[in-house]
Amino acid sequence: MWKRIGDPVLHIQLRDWADIIAIAPLDANTMAKIANGYCDNLLTCILRAWDMRRPRIICPAMNTHMWHHPHTEMQLKALQSQLGFSMVDPISKKLACGDTGIGAMAEPETIARAIIEELEKKRDI
Repeated sequence: MWKRIGDPVLHIQLRDWADIIAIAPLDANTMAKIANGYCDNLLTCILRAWDMRRPRIICPAMNTHMWHHPHTEMQLKALQSQLGFSMVDPISKKLACGDTGIGAMAEPETIARAIIEELEKKRDI
């Protein structure tokens, strides 16, 4: 929709509108993009333009073997330690691929609680 200076820019409008961003589910591909600074789609562009004083939550979801991969550990460290994301840990259950183990996205109620807690922390500041 953007054609000239002054026209709305969607990823900026969405950034300005939101008090918090929660990525649920966060798949391995998007995790890698965010951890490495890519901004090649709407979500990653919003995150790149995000006001880093606002809360950010990730809710990973992936196959158990992907969860235990060394790249996942490195990328989670970057997201949490360097970029300040909070994380709602994945859970263990039968996954969409048929495997059983850790990697399923946390239950919606757990994610909602984490979002509320982050917003309350921000309100108390």
